[in-house]
Parts: sequence; C-alpha cells; structure tokens
Amino acid sequence: MAFSYRNFRTIFSAAVVLMLITCSAERLEAQVRQITLNEAVGIALEQSIEMQQATNNLERSDAAVQGAYGQFLPNLNATMGANRTTGRQFNQATISFDEFTQNSISGNLGTSVPLFTGWQNISNLRQARTDREAALTTFERQREDVIFSTASNFLQVILNIELLDIAKDNLETARKQLKQVQAQVEVGMRPIVDQFNQEAEVANNELIVIQRQSQVNTSKVQLIRLLQLDALQDYEFVVPQINMEGIIPQEFQLSELIEAALSNRKDLRAAQLQIESAEFALRGARSGYMPTLSFSASISSSYGDQYRLRSVDGSGNIVSETVGFGDQFFDQRINRGLGFNLSIPIFDRFQTRTNVVNRQIDLKNSRLALIDRQSLVFQEVRQAYEDYRSLAQELVTTEVALRAAEKAFETQQERYNVGSTTLIELTQANNAFFQASSRRVQTIYQFVFQEKLLDYFLGRINEDVAF
Repeated sequence: MAFSYRNFRTIFSAAVVLMLITCSAERLEAQVRQITLNEAVGIALEQSIEMQQATNNLERSDAAVQGAYGQFLPNLNATMGANRTTGRQFNQATISFDEFTQNSISGNLGTSVPLFTGWQNISNLRQARTDREAALTTFERQREDVIFSTASNFLQVILNIELLDIAKDNLETARKQLKQVQAQVEVGMRPIVDQFNQEAEVANNELIVIQRQSQVNTSKVQLIRLLQLDALQDYEFVVPQINMEGIIPQEFQLSELIEAALSNRKDLRAAQLQIESAEFALRGARSGYMPTLSFSASISSSYGDQYRLRSVDGSGNIVSETVGFGDQFFDQRINRGLGFNLSIPIFDRFQTRTNVVNRQIDLKNSRLALIDRQSLVFQEVRQAYEDYRSLAQELVTTEVALRAAEKAFETQQERYNVGSTTLIELTQANNAFFQASSRRVQTIYQFVFQEKLLDYFLGRINEDVAF
C-alpha cells in the first residue's frame, strides 16, 4: 500500500495524542508527592511555627548571656558638641558691653569600670546562663511535642485509610452478594424482599465508604496544616510497615516508668531551672541594698573662637593673640580626669524592697509550678500505663472476636448458598465481621499510638520514629 498524506496525518495525530497522554500522566504523577513518616517528622521540625518560635527564644537567651558578660566590661563613650552663642558681654578692651557672637566646639572621651556592684553582675550572669539552659530544654521538649504530634496525626491518616479499605472490601462483598441474590430471585429461589434488603445493605455500605473517605480527607488536611505544606498540592502518605502479627505487649512497672519520666522529661528540667533562675534574680534584687564602686577616666578638649592667649610685651603692655583650632583642641585646652565613684543607698523610696518582694513571689510561684508539673507527669504516666495495659488486653479479645466473626460469616455464607439460612442472618453475620475487622484495626493502631504516647510521656521520643 502506498504511503499517502492521509496515512501520515493519521500516524502523526496518534503520536501527538500518545505524547500528550504520557506527558499528562507524568505531570499528574509528579504533582502527587509521596511522604513517609520520617520525612513528615523532618518537614515538621523544619517548618513548624512552634519550632521557629522556640529557635527565636533560644537566640534571645544567647543574646541575654552575652549582655550579662558585657556588664563586667568597661564602657567607652565619645561625645562631640558645637555651640554658637550670641549676646551682650563685657569687653575689657573698651570697658563696655558689646554684642558678641561666640562659636565653640567640645569633645569628650570617657570610660567607666564597675569594681563592685553588690554581686548584681554575678547574679545576672548566672541567671542568664540558667535561663539559656532552660530555653534549650524547652526547645528540646518542643521538638518532642512536634515529633509526637506529627506521628500521631500521620498515624491517624493511616488508620483512616485502613478503615476505608475495610469499608470498600465490605462494600464489594455486599455488591457481590446482591448479584447473587438477584440471580436467585430471577430463578425463584429467593423472595424479592431479599433483593430489596440487600440493595439497602449495599446503599448503607456505600454511605459508610463515603463517610470513611471524608475522615481520610479531614485527617490529611489536618496533617498538611501541621506540616505547613502547600494546600493546593496533592500528597500521598506512605503507610509505614507495621507488623500486625508481631505486636507483643511489654511488661512495665509503674514505679520504673515514673522514675524514668522524672529523669528524662525536659519540661521538668526546665521547671527546675526556672527555680534556679528565680533564686539568682532574688540575689540580684538584694544587691540593691549594697553600695557600688566604680572607676572612671576621661579626656576632654574644646575650642572657642573668642579664646585669646594673653602675654606681656617688652614695653609691659598686655597683648592678646588669637589661638588656632589645632593649638586649642589638641594642646592647650586638653583636660584629663581619673576618679572613683562610691554610691551608698540610703533611701530609694522602697524601690529595692519592692523588687525583692516581687522576686520572692516569683521564686515561690516557680516552686509551685514545679510541684504542679511533677503532679501532671505522675498523672500522664499513670494514665498512659493504664491505657497501655487495657489496649494490650483488647489486642487479645479483638483477635479472638475477629476470628469468630470471620468463621461465623463464612458459615452463614455457606448456609445461605444452600438455602439453610435467611438473608437477614447473613447480613448480620457480615456486619459483625465488618465491625470486628474495624475494631481489630483500630485496636492495633491505638496500641501502636499508645506505645509512642508512653515514650512521649517518658521523654524519650525522637525524630527517628518507627513502628
């Protein structure tokens, strides 16, 4: 067959269509970003608003420490001034008041060194160091918060996806059952009411699938919001490898868990450091009752256009001559000074006393905050421990219930196929199997989540999250 323009156009059009389909598929695939659990944790640690704020607070504490060190150093100040004065002044040459305009320039360079401040500088430095350590522990606890929140939200997405898959499988089973019932109704083996009941069951399962899909979408939106991702892009969250059969509950001692939490919890350490900081702040406030001693040194000079240097000539007459800027400012009018300054507080209108009382109250409140935090840790660990034990028991019961429900459904299916049972009994068995499957999956994921929750309350969760 000869090659014609029509054949060329047909082949070219097919190639273009194929290329467009391929490019569209690749672009669609590229738009869907896959994210694993560890990647999600890394993204959250990098982009979380809370982590950025904690980093900023850490930088602020670093600046406070540097400022506290600077209080021990001498300061150095340079000042310059220029003035123009116009007015009537007494003129000794004419023995009268004349109108004068005087221009002047002055400069000063001074330094002051604190020798004794009643130990206020030392207290401020120790407080700044303690606050910096407290900010660091708070930063680390914030990391744990972000890791745990990300892992729990990620796990919720995966759980909803698993429940959606179970609902879809149940819907597929109901649809197959409907086809079977319709075939039996057509040949007169089943009454038409069985078909209506099964159609209602299929519609109910379709509603469950829609609801589960909505739960998946909602949990994904929450996770995307937590990770600060682009809401317009599509994401696929990779299901972590969870060994459903290899989950073995561990035996814990509550006293050992509480002891571990008291040793590891960063928020407890931060509360303890707040007490130390309040103690240093109280010492600094009490230094207001102490005298202070400082050393100062300065050098200054000035220039004035009315400045004259007077001398006596050979005839005994007083002669004045104008002195230039360089001779005045850099030679003749230089002043140097050294001194010690002692300040003794006698009465400061109760300012120091008020400051001391406020710092004492801060110290009391920080101690109460530590007690409250310890009580909260006890409550959290105990509740997590009790929930862990309860879920460990539920793992056993849900496994037994799932096996029994599966066997019951298979038995009812066989009996229904031979006409020994009704559709209602088969539907009930199917619903029981569906609910048992859902409870089993939920229990497994809740148990995995509870393990991470226990690690979080014990203060030993890290970014290398694994299930």
